[in-house]
Amino acid sequence: MNVPNPSATSAGATPTLPKVAVILIAHNQGAELRRAISSLEKSEGRQQMEILVVDCASDDSTASIAEEFPAITMQRLPENFGATKALNIATRTARAEYLFLLSPEVEVAPDTVARLAEKLDLESSVIGVCPLLLDENGKPVARTRPFPNRQSLAEVREGRELGWIPISQETLAAERCAISYPGREALMVRKQFIAGMNYFDERFGEYWADADLAVKIRKAGRKLEMYPAIRATWHAPEESAPNDIILRSDRILGAATLLSKHEGFLAGLGFRVAAILSALMRFDFPLLTALAGGKKVGSQAQ
Repeated sequence: MNVPNPSATSAGATPTLPKVAVILIAHNQGAELRRAISSLEKSEGRQQMEILVVDCASDDSTASIAEEFPAITMQRLPENFGATKALNIATRTARAEYLFLLSPEVEVAPDTVARLAEKLDLESSVIGVCPLLLDENGKPVARTRPFPNRQSLAEVREGRELGWIPISQETLAAERCAISYPGREALMVRKQFIAGMNYFDERFGEYWADADLAVKIRKAGRKLEMYPAIRATWHAPEESAPNDIILRSDRILGAATLLSKHEGFLAGLGFRVAAILSALMRFDFPLLTALAGGKKVGSQAQ
């Protein structure tokens, strides 16, 4: 459903394009979305922002959010096709030059969006910038990851998530710091770069589109940076059910696809075969079946 954009001027005048498009992808996160959007509505320079929400077939209270926040643009998908397809829908819709990929679990400060955009204005070699995330008690949260390659992804093959890089005192004291893989909890990137890579690769389902972006930024010789003085609050979500076979399969198969793209077909194939053998040795037949069948989030909806 499309709604009027607050950046448009009165009738007959030339509309002003927004500076930043905030993109939120959600599935059954109605309460989190309300909190995130409420904080965005209080942002400095709100008139230069567009807020785009893609609802991945939620069956909670998410549907009513467009009525509660008439200045946003919301699109409800009939099925959960995975976060990657949803990201592409929002990215192609966005009219702004900067895209702020934001998790519904993140609550921005009034100056978060404006200050991140200012950094991109000043640093042409930087493709993406992110704030320091704090927990609800104001303690820094480790939410950046090691660079995604064959070594760091080995733990994913065994069914674990990619680890987090601890926040050091040196990082907290720095004006800026280079990062390898910030994820998409709160990442502002240049839309021109996303369009130049032909948007996000929809062979990914729920996971790894952000990792693919991080690899491409490094290969292009460009930068990702975090600014510790720019803050936002991350509200830790409830962990997904450990027995959600589709999510587990999606994570592993996406990592295999990432390796195939950037380290060669044999690297990706070897990763997938090793994951299947590991599932077999653990007698985890549901995961084995899902991996062998290529099951990912959205595969049953497509």
